[in-house]
Amino acid sequence: MTWICRCHGGMPNRNEPRDRGDSAPDLPDLHPAEPPGGSTPQPSTLAEVMETVRNMSNLSIAHEIVVNRDFCFKQNSPPPDSLEGRVKEIVHRAFWDSLEAQLALSPPDYTHAISLLQEVKEMLLSLLLPAHVHVRAQVEEALDLALIRQQAEHGALDLRRLSGFIINTMGSLCAPVRDPEIRKLRELEDTVPLLREILRVLDLMKVDMVNFTVQALRPRLLQQAVHYERTKFQEILEQRPDALYNTTAWLERAVQEARSGSAPPVPCPEKSPGQTPDAQGGGSACSPDAVSPTAVLNQAFLRLLHWDSDCLLYPETLMMDRSRLEELKLALEQLTLTASVLLVTSTHCGGAVFSGPGFVGKLKQVITALLEGSHSRSFNLQEALLEVGGQVQKLVNEAACDQGGAAMTPERETILRGQIRDVAQTHNPVRNLIASRIQNFMLSFLGSTSAQKGPVGTPVGLAPVGAELAEAGAAFGRIVHHNRLVFGPYYSAILKRALLPQGETETDIDSR
Repeated sequence: MTWICRCHGGMPNRNEPRDRGDSAPDLPDLHPAEPPGGSTPQPSTLAEVMETVRNMSNLSIAHEIVVNRDFCFKQNSPPPDSLEGRVKEIVHRAFWDSLEAQLALSPPDYTHAISLLQEVKEMLLSLLLPAHVHVRAQVEEALDLALIRQQAEHGALDLRRLSGFIINTMGSLCAPVRDPEIRKLRELEDTVPLLREILRVLDLMKVDMVNFTVQALRPRLLQQAVHYERTKFQEILEQRPDALYNTTAWLERAVQEARSGSAPPVPCPEKSPGQTPDAQGGGSACSPDAVSPTAVLNQAFLRLLHWDSDCLLYPETLMMDRSRLEELKLALEQLTLTASVLLVTSTHCGGAVFSGPGFVGKLKQVITALLEGSHSRSFNLQEALLEVGGQVQKLVNEAACDQGGAAMTPERETILRGQIRDVAQTHNPVRNLIASRIQNFMLSFLGSTSAQKGPVGTPVGLAPVGAELAEAGAAFGRIVHHNRLVFGPYYSAILKRALLPQGETETDIDSR
């Protein structure tokens, strides 16, 4: 089930003759686009690289704002034990020690203090909205740097008075969450610690203002997201014609697998999105001789949930969602193991025990806790499942006794623990059955044209993890739905070239 990374010599051959026996496939309902460049990556100038980085940065930020409801900027604070953190601490300590030494002179030297007041003034002005006309005038008047320098030259500069004005202004502008910080500022007496804390809180307020602006603009960004992301990506493509190299290889490999029949069966497009073919059979699959572009694209997206994390050849169009897809992959692997253990347990303990109040919940808690970190290469899955088997056996016997029944015989306990241990094997039939049903369940979320489609029925045997699967499926569907809206034209162009027999034109295909 793992999408194997062929990082060396594994790219599909774009010049390979294609089968002329393919019937006209049903292309996705996507706007046509110019075929993307498919040449081997070429060296770029520094200016092109910098322009591409800038476009990618803007594109990534806009994408995060749109797809992540909880997106927010955070203050950049390097770990204290890191090199950056230690250098930052040393430099800051040297500055504040110098400021304290200057203010302790007689008469005081206000050079550093005036620089700080100038920075504070700029930060306060950056927090103001256009409607803050009166507050802006007050800041300009109270923090008039020319007047402050004159006062410093004549020894009449009152830093406490200016600090009080700054704190009052900050209190009128800050978010309610910063009120405790403002109260702490009012309690400080020493000038240097006060100025240091004023700058720290102002930094927090700047982040608050940025996040407020993001939330205010988010509805408008949602309306323009598809056009904006596609435009930015097109700018990147113009700078780097090879920016679809991995994406092309990803889709062409999916076409090859569909034609060879090596890919798992994909439900035919005419099936209802809510119908999930049974993993054991009974559900029809599309013939390899009639490859559907929609089915190929869906299967390619599904393959991302089995992608080798070490592979560098990730589709460029999905790089911004790679971390989210990796999280989904790990979550589904955990759910596969959990559901497998639960299915084995249910066949041994009987319906009365398994359906007892709170029994499945306890099992899930134990299994999840003992299998935490199972995605790590250093994790010994077989040993962990042996421990899971022992805990499951104990819970089953306790539940049976509580219901007035008898505990399992030693022979049945041995069989139960052994079958749970065998789930660690990659080709274990129970694990493969669960994985196949989960895959078809996730695939059903891609059959809808809207990410807001109603819930899909939970497959047989997955009810105990149904809520978690539904959440994962909805998240997967949202990612894919938005990605297809943005990059659909590029996928359409690549699939047309990959699926059309040589010599045919785009007009030979029914673009539905």
